[in-house]
Amino acid sequence: MALFLRKSLYIAGMLLLISLISFLAIHAAPNSFFSAGELNPNITKESIEHLKAVYGLDKPLWEQYLRWLGAMVHLDFGLSFASGKEVIDEISARLPITLTMNAISMIFVFALSLKLGMRAALKYEKLEDKVTKQLSLLSFAMPSFYLALLMVLFFSLKLGWFPISGLQSIEPKEGIMKWIDYAWHLAIPIFVMVFGGIGGLLMYVRSLTLEILKSDYIFFAKARGIDDATIRRRFIMPNLMPSIVTILGLSLPGLIGGSVIIESIFSINGMGLLFYQSALSRDYPVIMGILIITAFLTLLGNVLADLVLLKLNPYAQRGS
Repeated sequence: MALFLRKSLYIAGMLLLISLISFLAIHAAPNSFFSAGELNPNITKESIEHLKAVYGLDKPLWEQYLRWLGAMVHLDFGLSFASGKEVIDEISARLPITLTMNAISMIFVFALSLKLGMRAALKYEKLEDKVTKQLSLLSFAMPSFYLALLMVLFFSLKLGWFPISGLQSIEPKEGIMKWIDYAWHLAIPIFVMVFGGIGGLLMYVRSLTLEILKSDYIFFAKARGIDDATIRRRFIMPNLMPSIVTILGLSLPGLIGGSVIIESIFSINGMGLLFYQSALSRDYPVIMGILIITAFLTLLGNVLADLVLLKLNPYAQRGS
């Protein structure tokens, strides 16, 4: 109970700090949605002042923040400047696809990094290890947007195997075909996300596995004739998991932030595309809502990673 309370206070404190910094940074921007040129060249100054009063932007900055903070506690992020809809409704409609894409990509990154990283370490300086290192370097060097464009050019335009953009076909599918259609549209975006995120974790697993292989218990296990599969399962995996869980918790912001690029390129109506469109139109309520929800999900992911780490290593709880 004490641990749960401590983690809850940590999330609340960090959200408060993030909200304050984000609020001040956004309002320090040189232009706003209500600039005359942004709305209508013929709009009058009186009309702009009226709109500011409607949205509460005529109040002092500290009062705007306190009012917004009080509403945020009830998940009320205000109205979108661009659409006039509730911000929470805009985000709720797009959040599931972004979470789904990131969850699937994280599962693949986790599984492939463990599999390939351990095999590379066990085949140190052999062909498999060299290929794995080149794959990791390519993942580091290849920008996500460039890889996405190459994949679209080859697999979509030249071969016609996958759609260029969107989340579903023009003719809606029903039943299981609907989910197959979703998977068909998401194949390239998720591949790009996985390939862009696998490089660092793959080399980390390989490096950590090499250190574990130098241990005495690994030497005695090999001396007894235990095969590589058993060594991976019984000796390497238990020692890898705490570090991998920690790394995954720290990598959550990068995975979520990467959806902005992927969703914009593939025109997927997720939170990333909504954030990009809102930034272009200076739709500050939507931007703030997305920042806070993304921060909350990131903090929650880190806390869950800590709890999983405590489960794997109960002795770590003494220092937490």
